[in-house]
Amino acid sequence: MTNAWRLALRDLRAGGRGLWLLLICLFLGTAALAGIGSLSASITGALDAQSRQLLGGDLELRVSQRRATVEENAAFASFGRTSETIAVNTMAQPLTGGTPALINLRAVDHAWPLIGRFTLQPGALRPRPAGNQVAIAPALAQRLNVKVGDTVRIGAAPMRIIGLIADEPDALGFSFGPTALVDMAGLDATRVLQPGSLYQARTRILLRPGLDPASVGNTVTRRYPSAGWSARTPEDASGNVKRSIDQLGQFLLLVGLAALVIAGIGIGSGVSAYLNRKSRMIATLKVLGAHSRTIAAVFLIQLGLVALLAVVAGLALGTAIPWLVAQLAGDALPVPPRLGIYPAPLLVAAGLSLLVALLFSLPALARARSVPAASLLRDAIGSVTRPSPRVLAGMGVVLSLLVALTVLTASNRAIALGFTAATGAVLALLWLLGFALRAALSRLPRPRRPLFRLALANLYRPGAQTDRLVVALGLGFSLFVALAVIDTSLSNELASAAPAKAPRFFAIDVQPEDEPAFRAAVRRAAPAATIEAVPSLRGSIVALKGQRVADMKNLPEDAWIVRGDRTITWSATVPPRNTVVAGRWWPRDYRGPPLISLEDRAAQQLGLKVGDTITVAVLGVDVPARIAALRKVDWQGLGLNFALVFSPGYIEEAPHGILASVYAPAGRDGTIAGEVARALPSVTMLRTGDVIGQISELLGRVAIAIRAAAAVTVVAGIVVLIGAVTASGQSRRYDTIILKLLGGSRAQLLTGQALEYALLAFLLAGVALLIGMAGGWYVVTQVLDLTWAPDPLVIALTLGAAIVATLGIGVLSSLPALRASPAEGLRSV
Repeated sequence: MTNAWRLALRDLRAGGRGLWLLLICLFLGTAALAGIGSLSASITGALDAQSRQLLGGDLELRVSQRRATVEENAAFASFGRTSETIAVNTMAQPLTGGTPALINLRAVDHAWPLIGRFTLQPGALRPRPAGNQVAIAPALAQRLNVKVGDTVRIGAAPMRIIGLIADEPDALGFSFGPTALVDMAGLDATRVLQPGSLYQARTRILLRPGLDPASVGNTVTRRYPSAGWSARTPEDASGNVKRSIDQLGQFLLLVGLAALVIAGIGIGSGVSAYLNRKSRMIATLKVLGAHSRTIAAVFLIQLGLVALLAVVAGLALGTAIPWLVAQLAGDALPVPPRLGIYPAPLLVAAGLSLLVALLFSLPALARARSVPAASLLRDAIGSVTRPSPRVLAGMGVVLSLLVALTVLTASNRAIALGFTAATGAVLALLWLLGFALRAALSRLPRPRRPLFRLALANLYRPGAQTDRLVVALGLGFSLFVALAVIDTSLSNELASAAPAKAPRFFAIDVQPEDEPAFRAAVRRAAPAATIEAVPSLRGSIVALKGQRVADMKNLPEDAWIVRGDRTITWSATVPPRNTVVAGRWWPRDYRGPPLISLEDRAAQQLGLKVGDTITVAVLGVDVPARIAALRKVDWQGLGLNFALVFSPGYIEEAPHGILASVYAPAGRDGTIAGEVARALPSVTMLRTGDVIGQISELLGRVAIAIRAAAAVTVVAGIVVLIGAVTASGQSRRYDTIILKLLGGSRAQLLTGQALEYALLAFLLAGVALLIGMAGGWYVVTQVLDLTWAPDPLVIALTLGAAIVATLGIGVLSSLPALRASPAEGLRSV
């Protein structure tokens, strides 16, 4: 063992407690990064491992409003074993009465499931339903207050409940209601599928060995270009969920990295304080002949050992995060996490933490290395020297490695690069602000009152931590404001999800001939109700300006309108809540070649303009149409809105249904749903509140994650503030002793400290407000794609709480210096 190792270990055993700030800051930052990364990896790992089961096969083919033809089924069977399922939203109601509930009715054939097992909870009457039997989700049994053996009405048929679903393969995805499972004979008995009904048929294929799912999917869609088929592979089945997890995980990782940077400032403060206390030891070693290189190695070993301990402990806690989340909030996750140890996020967290620790420790190490031996003869407080060019070069290398690791390991490198650039710019701005503040305060006239003069002098005197406090508090305050903006925008999104003028219900699958009976049923339940009804059917865009969508290689990522099928309608006049922004609407009596109006943002995404042509496949028939008008659509009102609106005429010949919205007084929901269910059992009543509730639940999960990140940031900010005060502890102790000798009381000294931190906090509040609002706007509008609607009161309270916390922590952390007696100061002279 070398002398450096001996000295490092001996001194660490004797006085290593001074590195507690390094330990805590690095532990918190590492645990946050490792926990977020491990949780994201465990969920995506589960999605990857179960992707075939989630899809239900090697390939899934979907089509709307029709089932596969005999020719199509034969073609599908040539690739392997097949299974057909039908999914449709409808209503279920106990025969004993009560409020009907919206369900996701799934009909399966005898070959289902191709992968995985369908199981029912103990007490089931049969292993799977047949004929007029149904298996239902436990949530539906609770909502309808029914049990196994009871009978519910679905559509036109009474169905006996044979069990509660325990495990349902290929059930991942968004649905408007709990699942009710029947076989094909049971679906026919319900008579919920009528001409124009909105339903989806899915054929899953277990491919023969050697066949590639993506290639087979492309073959099918090319063979039947106008049939409306869309193909999904196992990767696609979990793709949307994985993208959402990746986006949220990326955002939380960046917030965690910001918290780690704040903690890094605390690390720098803690290391400075520790090494300042070691100045006599350093001088003694130099007097005894120790080289600066040896002294640097001693403290580098100490810092490395403590950092390693903090990182290992943080990684251990981060590894346990998926287990903790699975136990406490497993139901809120899209799939149960695949528990295990994921080396990649742990290595990234460890690398980032160690690089941050090294980056912020290097200046203090360089200062310790240059402590002169003559300082052994005096105990003065000198000014902090600037890092040498050599140290600055080393910091530049470490910073480059830190940025490279952040960007290269990010799921979205553009966002990560922008975030690191913005963080670097904010840090540089705050650091310059700290220097400018010290320079400006030193030139101000001296206040007459001693306490104000003392508070002001503490911010610019030699050895003051003002620049470090400006960076730490400015970055912390800015992050608090940004998180408050994001959180309140999410909350306002939840609150505004149910606008006052929103309909109470959407009615689906009303047959054209049943529209008068539907209106009568609604009016019997709510005479003052207003009903808005439009024709509807499903179609998919298959060509743009004469080019097939399937042949396009560079479709924009946000071109949602060409992915899958969409509900379309036709209208002689401009629909309500729509405004024509380009082109002209067709005449009311128009009956010429098909024209179409497109939502303006969808047209912009696809590069379309008035006069271009698009082709829409409707029930296997290609309908080419010229764009006559572009519309701005008010989607927030939750009324009947469509991205695609045809001119009347040709499109009316297609079998279609009626889509209606019901505006009625609150409190009549149950009566309306019950009356419509008795009059028209096949009509599906989709309550707006149920849709909003599911959206609110999804946004609520995002809000919880953001608040958890905010909690980590708050803790890091508190630790950093304590560290900054600790770093200046020696000079504050010296000042306190002198002031006590001059007759200063403890109350006066505490008041001076409070004034110092209050002045600094209020000066930084305005800067943090601008930076935080800008950062919050970017995350809300560009990353989360939500409406920017911050709450000024919450933001003001957040800043106020941060200022109060700064005052409290600053004053409390100064108490050890106040306990120093004048005699101690005299003995140290």
